[in-house]
Amino acid sequence: MNEFSLPADGVYLGRIWLPEAQGPSVVSIRGEEVVDITSRSAPTVRDICEMDSPADFVRSAAGTVVGSLSEIACNKPGDMDRMHFLAPCDLQAVKACGVTFASSMVERVIEEKAAGDPAKAQDIRARVGEAIGGSLRDIKAGSDAAAAVKATLMAEGLWSQYLEVGIGPDAEVFSKAQVLSSVGPGADVGLHPISRWNNPEPEIVLAVSSTGAIVGASLGNDVNLRDVEGRSALLLGKAKDNNASCAIGPVIRLFDESFSLDDIRGAELDLKVTGPDGFVLDGHSSMKEISRDPADLVSQTLGRHHQYPDGLMLFLGTLFAPTQDRDVPGEGFTHKIGDVVTISMDQLGRLSNTVRLSTECSEWTFGLSAFMRNLAARKLI
Repeated sequence: MNEFSLPADGVYLGRIWLPEAQGPSVVSIRGEEVVDITSRSAPTVRDICEMDSPADFVRSAAGTVVGSLSEIACNKPGDMDRMHFLAPCDLQAVKACGVTFASSMVERVIEEKAAGDPAKAQDIRARVGEAIGGSLRDIKAGSDAAAAVKATLMAEGLWSQYLEVGIGPDAEVFSKAQVLSSVGPGADVGLHPISRWNNPEPEIVLAVSSTGAIVGASLGNDVNLRDVEGRSALLLGKAKDNNASCAIGPVIRLFDESFSLDDIRGAELDLKVTGPDGFVLDGHSSMKEISRDPADLVSQTLGRHHQYPDGLMLFLGTLFAPTQDRDVPGEGFTHKIGDVVTISMDQLGRLSNTVRLSTECSEWTFGLSAFMRNLAARKLI
């Protein structure tokens, strides 16, 4: 379950827990070998992402083979006596963008206002479509066409704060997780116990340097508590930032001649949820339908208005919104404890995690102070 596959032509940057050091090491995956490339010149993933050419450095960095990919990937995260993969970021801030797929958001609001009546929904859709040229799938956030959609939706009584960030000029960017709190491949992911309606969110996560350079990408699960955020948008922090509620991995694939931002723009993500009750949910998210370009999302997050000296990891949002009934007809999907969530993309591999309550996941105890003391004890800083 914890194994992940990666294309042979990529340059990969990740982190593992090293038992003998009782701390993390920076690694590169070269074929089937996991190579520890931690050094005084590059003690953290952050340091490598700040280089002029992270891919060139990782490709040629000297290191020590610490084991095989298949062996280490099968070790359960949280066992401090065995090597296991961690989230591939360390000192970077973890940020996320919401409502970046405007077409699906507009459709969802139309369906809600139609109260489940297909004929009524079609009537609203037709009137809105007439005003914007008959298409809801081609809306570009912040454009003149989007402004026209806004006016039409307001006239129909359909406007909401979510649509404002979905097609308005300003993106929604929020803090998803604390530095070093993200979990990696094979780890448990946590649901706050107060939630009764929740789902996974398969996303691409960009690795961005302090200068705004996009240096690579990974997969992420922006665990979503639909009922908590749905009660009030002011509960976003409570809905999004909990113990083990952010999964990133399996590693960062660095941009080079074989992989670039254009691959992200055309990416297709697959999702599979396998439940202990035998339930299976298959989902998909296509980056071709995103309403804001990834580079624009980065520029709205980082710039003269806001600096990130250690860079950031940026979730780009998802098209996926599960509606498949799980138990009771008409009540849709929600997680059950023990669900295995697998997010995959041909060029980024596979990220699998098991759903638990956040109160039952391993406590997050290895923070910045512990990290700095560990690096100092190893004479890496």
